[in-house]
Amino acid sequence: MWVCGPGAFVVLKALAFKGRGENKDAYDLYYLIRNFGKGVEDVVASLRPLLGDAEVKQAIEVLRSDFLDHNGTGPRRVADFLLGRPDDEIQADVVGFIKRMLDLCESRS
Repeated sequence: MWVCGPGAFVVLKALAFKGRGENKDAYDLYYLIRNFGKGVEDVVASLRPLLGDAEVKQAIEVLRSDFLDHNGTGPRRVADFLLGRPDDEIQADVVGFIKRMLDLCESRS
């Protein structure tokens, strides 16, 4: 059963990550952005209509501040969720997918 689309899910999980900082929240964000539809573009298409909302702007700021640095909280929490330890490959993958999504949001807004 669909409860919310991928854009709303990204916003909700990013805000949850800001509030809780749980490894699972970081992984859920990464998993959806990496695997939804045919690519990151499908997530952005769902997120684009929401970009003017204050909560969406706050969620995007969480992604920028916590997920774009290889050793940032987000990428490390994803690696911890998957392996229980840091992992350069996973952390780089997280940064790459989040950066791609944010870049597409900026170029299409």
